[in-house]
Order: sequence, then structure tokens, then C-alpha cells
Amino acid sequence: MYGRIHVGNARPFVVFSLLKRFLVHEGYNVTLVANITDVNDKIYAAANAAGVGSEQLAREMIAAYIADTDALDLGRPDLEPLASDTIGEIIELIERLIARGHAYAVDGDVYFAVRSYPRYGELSHQQIDQMDQGEDLEGAERKRDSLDFALWKRSKAGEDTAWDSPWGPGRPGWHIECSAMAQSLLGVGFEIHGGGTDLIFPHHENEAAQTFAACGGPLARLWVHNGMVRLDQQKMAKSVGNIFVLHEALEVFGRDALIMYFCAGHYRQPIEFDDERLEQASASVDRVREAARKLAIGPSPPWSSPLREQFFAGLAADFNTPTALAAVFDWVREANRARDGVGDADLREMLDVLGLENLLDPFVVEPPRDVLALRDARERARANRDYAEADRLREQLRSRGWEVRDGPDGPELLPRS
Repeated sequence: MYGRIHVGNARPFVVFSLLKRFLVHEGYNVTLVANITDVNDKIYAAANAAGVGSEQLAREMIAAYIADTDALDLGRPDLEPLASDTIGEIIELIERLIARGHAYAVDGDVYFAVRSYPRYGELSHQQIDQMDQGEDLEGAERKRDSLDFALWKRSKAGEDTAWDSPWGPGRPGWHIECSAMAQSLLGVGFEIHGGGTDLIFPHHENEAAQTFAACGGPLARLWVHNGMVRLDQQKMAKSVGNIFVLHEALEVFGRDALIMYFCAGHYRQPIEFDDERLEQASASVDRVREAARKLAIGPSPPWSSPLREQFFAGLAADFNTPTALAAVFDWVREANRARDGVGDADLREMLDVLGLENLLDPFVVEPPRDVLALRDARERARANRDYAEADRLREQLRSRGWEVRDGPDGPELLPRS
């Protein structure tokens, strides 16, 4: 990690955290592993540019990553291995590939021989002669084939961290790091390997190839890829420069609205990050909270049972969170029509799987004095029929994180999601 994560980086964290919640709800024993890459080219480059050591930068960015994703309040993955703690397993895996004729060492570098593995391209469905690994030109003359990719890289000028190996001091390539971390904790042939669609090639293709070549079996049984978050019709990426960092998005839109935003799109499809969609997500959060204010503790009404079934059937069909959310809002609609308070058991169960269970929790927040003063000023403007001023003050309240609701008993202040 070489920088603070953005909203696009957060999508797989949210998707697979929620998928774990659903699978656990369905009775599965789930171990969620999220690899942390703390050794790669971009870390060295960013550290050099910042004038700090690569290990220091990696530590700082890992701490920031944990703090930023903790703020999503979805819990942590069960295991979060570091590449730097897996060097021994990485070297062992590379040695096995060399022994089996799938890798070769040249002047301190080690490369995977792509054409030695006949099944290469299975995952990404690409023709082998049309592929480009996207690696730096440096070292290209040492490869037997331009398609081969680095498993181990010898130390270069400007790199302040290296490990001893049978091929000399150096560091692992990105692809072999992830295979070794996953295998060391889950073994070979675990159920689900996740990540963004941008990783299908070359990263996941290379992971799949090197593991099968070394171990004679697939790394994972199922590869699940989430679509990209796009800003201005382009993939949100640090390299493009069109990012909205997660911690700032949480400050602007709130945690609940961000989770609702992610759930509103099917995980496999790209989603746009814009004000319209975030406002829709915030309004959806408000609808659920408003319904929660009318709920009474007790058994759920009979009309909720089919909606619960619809919710979980949607998640069972390729983890379709938009279908599941539709059931939630059908439930809210029925609750709003009910004259008497209704039970919240089914709704709480559904929202818990989506990480939104706190929307049903009672909350009493005392507004600050300046917010109360704005509310009173707005009331005076309304009494004087100065509606333009009243609207201005309403927007000022919204910018400070408060929503004003007008009712027969006067205005009510509610914290925004």
C-alpha cells in the first residue's frame, strides 16, 4: 500500500464483508482473508518521492487503511497477512516452480515461463499471443518470452529493502505474493477468490497459473469479481487521478449512505460515484430510519414473511443486493401503511446482513447550540413568510449534518446519515 484508499478500493472490502455476513447467516463456516501488499514497485517509488523509507511508508499506509476501513463498521477480515511476513513461503513456491520446469532464474531475477503452462488464459479468456503483462521494460532482455512475468526481482538502485534468496538479494513480484499468502492460510482449492474486475488480467490469471503449475490443482474453486467504481465515466484509480478518498467520502456522505450506495448496485456491475447516487443513498437511509421510528418491539407482522424470503432469495441468486434492497423497501412501505406499530424482527435480520442494522437502533442526539440557533432563526423566517431565508437556513443546517422536519408539533432536528 502506497496511499490512502479511495472509494473504489473500498468496494471489494464492502462486497466481500457483506458476502461473509450472508454466508454465515446461511450456516456456512467462513474465513475471510484479505491480503495486504506491503512490498511492490509503487511503494518504492512513492517512498522515494516522499523521502521516507519504504517500510515506514508501508506501515503508515497500512495503519491508515485499517483506520479507514474500520470506519465502515463492518468488522475486520479474519486474517490480513502481509507479503513481508510471507517471504519464506514465497521463495519455497518459486523453488517448486523452477523444479517443475515452469520458471527460470536469470541474473538474480526469476520469471514464470507462461508457455510452459498450457492452460494459461483460462481465467481471462484471452488469446495468449494478444496478451501484455504490463511490466516495466527493464529486464525485458532477460526474459525468454516477452509474456513471461517476474516471480522474484533482484535489488535495484533506490530500493531500500531486500531479502536474501537462492538467486541473490531481492524481493518478490506482486503475483507470487498473493498466491503464497492465500495458500499459506487457506491451502489450495479454497472456495472463493475475490477482487475487482481490473485484476482478472494479469494478476488473477497469473495467480491461477503459478499455483496450478506448482501444486497441480486450482488455487480457488470460484473467482468472484466486483465491478469498478467510476468517476466521470472512468475507473476510479490513483493512476488516473480521479479518486475520492474513502475517509473524506465518509466525512461528506456518512457511513450508512456509503454502504447503501454500494448495496444499490449489483456487485458485478460498474457503478458511478456522483452526487445523484449518493443523495439517493442518503434518502434511502432516511426512509429506513423514519420507518424505524414507528416500529414497536414485538413479533413481525404476517405480511413481512414473503418479503424476508424475497430478500434472502435475492442474495442467494448471485448476491443480488439490489433485489434484496427492494424487499427491504417493500417492508418499509408496508410498515408505513400500518396504523399501529409493527415488529422489527425481520427487518433487523435483513439489515444486519447488509451491515445496516444500526438504522433500527434508537438514537437521541442533542443538537449543538449553534444548530439550535439556526433552527430558531429558520422558524422566525417562516413566521415572517421569508421563505427564501428559511430555505437558506435549512440548507445551512444540512451542511452541518442536520435535517429539519416540519410537523404539527413544530420543527424536529434529526442527524443526517
